[in-house]
Amino acid sequence: MFHPLRVTTVEQLTDDSAALTLEVPPELRAMYAYAPGQHIALRRTNERGEEVRRTYSLCDPADSAPETLRVGVRLVEGGEFSTYALKELTAGGTVEVLPPTGRFILEPRAGRFAAVVGGSGITPVLSIAATLLKRQPEARFCLIRSDRTTASTMFLEEVADLKNRYPDRFQLVTVLSREEQHSGLASGRLDEKRLTALLPALLSAPGIPAMDGWYLCGPLGLVENASKALRSLGVPRSRIHQEIFHAGTQPGTSRNAGPGTAVPAGPVTVSATLAGRGGTWPMDDGESVLETVLRNRADAPYACKGGVCGTCRARLLTGEVHMDRNFALEPDELNAGYVLACQSHPLTPKVTVDFDA
Repeated sequence: MFHPLRVTTVEQLTDDSAALTLEVPPELRAMYAYAPGQHIALRRTNERGEEVRRTYSLCDPADSAPETLRVGVRLVEGGEFSTYALKELTAGGTVEVLPPTGRFILEPRAGRFAAVVGGSGITPVLSIAATLLKRQPEARFCLIRSDRTTASTMFLEEVADLKNRYPDRFQLVTVLSREEQHSGLASGRLDEKRLTALLPALLSAPGIPAMDGWYLCGPLGLVENASKALRSLGVPRSRIHQEIFHAGTQPGTSRNAGPGTAVPAGPVTVSATLAGRGGTWPMDDGESVLETVLRNRADAPYACKGGVCGTCRARLLTGEVHMDRNFALEPDELNAGYVLACQSHPLTPKVTVDFDA
């Protein structure tokens, strides 16, 4: 359920990004508790009366009763919500916000962890690293971040603060793709070949495969390259966690979406359980499962509608579907029967999903 939250500050981070801080009233703080790495969906109604939703990761250390929520927003070319957030939204305004969700999480525990991030992919990893180092004195974290230039780098001060606060347990490696650095690594993109050579040189014994968890976040290309490099270096798939920030529009590049199959002839119905209540409705031609449910239940969960955020995750109970794209669900979730409702199209005359599962 969305709640209107007041904007307390809009802090400019770079020329094209800002951090928004939202005030959480006392009666809602338990509802907006979040784990390190989770995100929130923001909603507004534009001038045409259309609802616009976008998902942004929380960047502060995790909190079980947060007084504020802080997210990083980067301007996306043609992005309706990011343009509004950076050019129109000011302190004192309000934004409608869903409670935190997401499974790109590291619950603090002892061990050695690392992340490879690009651009605004630093946002959830900043929360993950800060929470881990604060709560678990036996943990170490290595952050490898890629940005275009120093001027375009989000949360420079926050990351530097982590380095100063935990010099023996936090390792920072910065790579700039369009700017030479006075010291450190040469400029250039972090592709699979470069990462495969670079990672063993950066991380000391017991080596890459012994790391307790890898967290990859950013544009699709960087995440895919980092994942391939790690697998080639012997890292088990179960220790690689991914969150895609920018997937583009290319079909067929998604993870485990599966091949398309013919749409069933004749009428198709979708049954769904949501917030403890169920219903069954006929589908219109070309609709996704989410679109059918939304026509009848306005409270159906979603944010990006692009197969990226995972907000619309539901468990498939009966029938079969084809997912056009999947950048959010991990293999174990797929094996357990979960689908992304926004990308699911029925392959059988009847489909049943459970958003509460």
